[in-house]
Amino acid sequence: MIISKRQQQTEDLLRRAGILPVVAVDTLDQARGVAHALLEGGLPVIELTLRTPVAMEALATLKRELPQFAIGAGTVLTIDQIGQCVGAGADFIVTPGTPAHMAEALAAAPIPVIPGAASPTELLTLLQLGFHVCKLFPANAVGGLAMIKGLHGPIPQLKLCPTGGITEATAAEYLAQPNVVCIGGSWMVPKQWITAGDWTSVRETAARAAQIVKQARGG
Repeated sequence: MIISKRQQQTEDLLRRAGILPVVAVDTLDQARGVAHALLEGGLPVIELTLRTPVAMEALATLKRELPQFAIGAGTVLTIDQIGQCVGAGADFIVTPGTPAHMAEALAAAPIPVIPGAASPTELLTLLQLGFHVCKLFPANAVGGLAMIKGLHGPIPQLKLCPTGGITEATAAEYLAQPNVVCIGGSWMVPKQWITAGDWTSVRETAARAAQIVKQARGG
């Protein structure tokens, strides 16, 4: 099945990433600056959220200029946006939640997808549709590590990318969980650094994040 192949690609991509920076930009210059800083810091995968008017253009621009960078489209809320993201060259798609009509469209998408869910019932529904890699969001608010540990026993085949409320201080403990393939976070790309063009801080924090992944994975 196509979805099975895509989900394996999703799992492989997220395991390679370890930590997925969740980024919002207001200008193309901000997109370029943060992308270069993250790459230089050792984080080769990014989730660029569709929360600003420039996001789709920024995604397409970065894919042209940094083909070695894996760029996902985040905060995808509509079926139309799925097609737009594919057309812009997105490497993968992330949703904060997954209503039934979106799940069907995501299952047919030609690129890896990470559907979002917040409860065991939602996760089981996605698993039944063929999604074994899902985003747990907002992770900290719905139980954090306790939720993730609780899910592992009854649903060990489910692989998670928890996002929401994770910090540099808690990242390693999340990555240590056997059902976590990646974590999403924005602590290395806070809005004030992006607005100020403080790429040195982004680069340094990204480097620490990359080291957390290396240590967690025994690298």
